[in-house]
Amino acid sequence: MTDERALPAAVPLSESLDVPDPGPKPDADPQWGLVGRLPEVWPRVDAGLEIRGGGAVAVDTGTLRHTASRFFAAAVELDEVGACLAGPQSTLVWLRDQAWDAVSSVTVLFTRLVEVGREANRIADALREAAIGYELVELNAEHRAAVLSGDSARAAALDARVTRLSQEHPAAWSLALRSEFERSVMWPSELVRQATESGVVVGGEFGDPGGVIGGAALGVGTIALAGALGVTGPGRLSRDARLTGSAGPVALTPVTPARTPGAPQSLAAVTQRMPGAGESRVRVERYTMPDGTKQFAVYIAGMQSFAYGGDDPWDNRSNHELYTGRQSDSFAATKQALAAAGAQPGDVVHAFGHSQGAMIGSHLALEGEYDTRTLVSFGSPVAADVGTGTLSVTVRHTDDPVAALAGGGHHAAVGAPGSFIAERVAHTEVGVADATVPGHRMTAYAETAALVDSSPDPRVGELRQVLESLASAESVQVTEYAATRGED
Repeated sequence: MTDERALPAAVPLSESLDVPDPGPKPDADPQWGLVGRLPEVWPRVDAGLEIRGGGAVAVDTGTLRHTASRFFAAAVELDEVGACLAGPQSTLVWLRDQAWDAVSSVTVLFTRLVEVGREANRIADALREAAIGYELVELNAEHRAAVLSGDSARAAALDARVTRLSQEHPAAWSLALRSEFERSVMWPSELVRQATESGVVVGGEFGDPGGVIGGAALGVGTIALAGALGVTGPGRLSRDARLTGSAGPVALTPVTPARTPGAPQSLAAVTQRMPGAGESRVRVERYTMPDGTKQFAVYIAGMQSFAYGGDDPWDNRSNHELYTGRQSDSFAATKQALAAAGAQPGDVVHAFGHSQGAMIGSHLALEGEYDTRTLVSFGSPVAADVGTGTLSVTVRHTDDPVAALAGGGHHAAVGAPGSFIAERVAHTEVGVADATVPGHRMTAYAETAALVDSSPDPRVGELRQVLESLASAESVQVTEYAATRGED
């Protein structure tokens, strides 16, 4: 579950975005007190774009074990060399008057061999404990998945294995607990920092005490909520997660497609096709491939209405239903749009979605009605374990509270080989403007998509191959639909 390829140098935001100077750090003000220390615990992490394979543990435990065995073997070989020197050393001691320099050299060499052997054993022990610690993190994640899926036999077997390893290797168990704690509680560093500073700025309008109270309230509140999401994991969808209930009726109305013909050539081009700016809620592209087969790309808008149950299915009611695992009218409308464009069960689908649209795309992949080869999500409130047959590309901002609803994502990497997570800080300013959630806007994600396109990181290669494959289509038919709730 690792990717040993080195990350490219981070792209400084100052090279791609016009970010104003936020001014001096608020913790320079003595009025901050303990509140001012929160940004020190959760420091600013806006160095640039980060692309990684996903999961809490980006470590190959097999490689760690193999390396540990190599060090153990080296220690054994050093002991053997030392044993070979023991005989000549004893002989030379008796002849020290005639061979004093040789005695000294052999003694120094023997001492050095012992020291290096001990160091090799120490490194081997540390590597082995680290491998077991990270394995325990993986086993805990598998255990949670087994419990959620109702597989009691597998859960019991995993629990027994975890118990045995934790008893035999208490240091590794401590490492696993620390890793899980950091993943579950400490992951929302930028959100905590910005919430604390925003609370101070807003509360400071009412005086220094107001700044301290505001900073403490927002900072501690963010920590508490993030910890709850990280521990309970309501936004982490297991591979067998399925929507319950029913939805609809929903009426679709064809609308004039946006002027973005043909297949997207880049991730930034994908964002340009995302509906939602006008009446359109779903865009479907039907590709006729050179071999005569069909493939479909579906682009799904994020929430468009703050209402809870109005005419527009892309509202907060659908948000709530999807996040709690129930069918939504927006999900039903998306499936109707695919069917209206000619997609049939089993057809190849590439899903692209923002926010609520990303939840819909995730459930399209999990439900299994279509052969969902690709899932690209922008600012998704959920993280879906879509299985090894789906390339999963997650684009999220560390200062996006909607993306934070996913609770930091899965503890293990998900998706087909080549899947990756791309994230950065999108908006570094703090204050009243944070209430508009600038880090969740599609325009901000379009900027991040452009950074991904320009990245030399090899993990972007699989996504590029998908887009190149779609570009080879003989023809592309584009349809877009508006949707209205409550009509047949």
